[in-house]
Amino acid sequence: MNETQPQRIAIIDLGSNTNRLIIMETQLGFSYRLVDEVREVVRLRQGMSEAGLSDEAVIRGLSTLRLYKDFCEQTNVSQILAVATSAVREAANGPAFLDRIRDEIGISIQLLDGEKEAYYDTLGALNEVPLIEGVVLDIGGGSIQLSDVQKRQFIQGSSVSLGALALTERFITRDPISGKEYRAIEKEISHQLDTVHWLPEKQEKPLVGLGGTIRNLALIEASQQKYPLYTQHGFILKRSSVKRSIQLFRELPLNERRKIPGLSSDRADIILPGAVVVLAVMNRLQIGELQVSVNGLREGVFFELFWSHLDPPIIPSVRKFSVLNLARNYFYEKQHANHVSFLAGRLFEQLAPLHGYGKNEREILYAAALLHDLGRIIGYSSHHKHTQTLLEYNGLPGYTPRETALIALLSRYHRKGHPEISDYKLLLKKKDRTILNRLAAILRLAECLERGRNANITDTITTWDEEQLRITLIANQYPAVEIWQSNRNASPLMKEAFQKEVKIDSFSPPQN
Repeated sequence: MNETQPQRIAIIDLGSNTNRLIIMETQLGFSYRLVDEVREVVRLRQGMSEAGLSDEAVIRGLSTLRLYKDFCEQTNVSQILAVATSAVREAANGPAFLDRIRDEIGISIQLLDGEKEAYYDTLGALNEVPLIEGVVLDIGGGSIQLSDVQKRQFIQGSSVSLGALALTERFITRDPISGKEYRAIEKEISHQLDTVHWLPEKQEKPLVGLGGTIRNLALIEASQQKYPLYTQHGFILKRSSVKRSIQLFRELPLNERRKIPGLSSDRADIILPGAVVVLAVMNRLQIGELQVSVNGLREGVFFELFWSHLDPPIIPSVRKFSVLNLARNYFYEKQHANHVSFLAGRLFEQLAPLHGYGKNEREILYAAALLHDLGRIIGYSSHHKHTQTLLEYNGLPGYTPRETALIALLSRYHRKGHPEISDYKLLLKKKDRTILNRLAAILRLAECLERGRNANITDTITTWDEEQLRITLIANQYPAVEIWQSNRNASPLMKEAFQKEVKIDSFSPPQN
């Protein structure tokens, strides 16, 4: 086990529209978790002229950063990583503003050019989404970043001035927007996207989206769907949904847009141009959907430090680490969870001719086996339900919403009860009833075989004929408790899942 003490690292993003602070509690290279987040709509870009940032924007920025510095000191932050993006880099007085922050507040801020901003966006996304090749899109207040991803690596990035706040200030004077203003925005977006010379080569490749505009569009859609998970990890935003939202934004005045479920009220005045950018990029790529990344620029800055021993600082298996990271954050019983995972894996492999499942189902079972007891951190009673709740709120980067729902249900039914998919009908397919039953039966049996938490069962041998499924246990000593628990809690579900009578015995003879 990693014995270093956790430390708290703050990442500050001095954006064109919003200043954000996140605090990560981490053991570098071992585990991390978001423990706090603060956002303030500062609108640094508002009122910017040839002379640079306005005096009012500078005062708002300094005031917010002073609060952030005090907050970091009060919450025992050991290191602050701070970056500034398009508003500051485009402002004539941007360097002087950063000097003033350093001298008056004591925070050194790295000024990112467009390519570096796109790079950090991609680091954040690729450590959450298992994208092999495609495009990463970040919509900020002042600019958007488009990144070319090949073989899970950042190849190149382009930054163009199509941020939601920038387009709003340039083109929108009416509420709701006029048809003439809307067409002017579309024309400007088309003109600037033409300058991204590599974009036509990515047609029909996957798109990953991040940033406040895209998160809000996803939240609007999730609210309409009554989406059953409380996380956006893996959320799929469809082009048809973006088009519906755009039409709504065009029709409603600002005071009505602020009431749209899922839309942050402080973003309602600038959301429309950002949504039009999303639609334009999807149209250019000729795709019908994008995958939302919760991670973005700030997380990318953090991952550069967290994965500093990797080159590039991108985890090779998002799924594997996301499960392990969640397990570590909730102090899983490592030996017990690992042995349940081992036994579940052996049963899965041995029963493969009966169930016919492959790698994806195996990874779903692995995740549930490692995480099934996490709810004990809340309380032993109903800990299976607590685990389900933790998964609903945390999500699992790398897994689709459907897969996350299955993992939550497997955890929910690892002890008792008859598996039901009713909570997640929106995400699950008809065939998932059978998958859930079979994987739940395997996981429940593996849990029963490790009931004593002593790794007494070292392996299993499964055989069957048309009527009976026989499971013979290889044990260090006669597994009386394990056989008793299995016959009581697991055998009925195994019988239902595999349509055979179940017999459990052991190589080791009963003790006299």
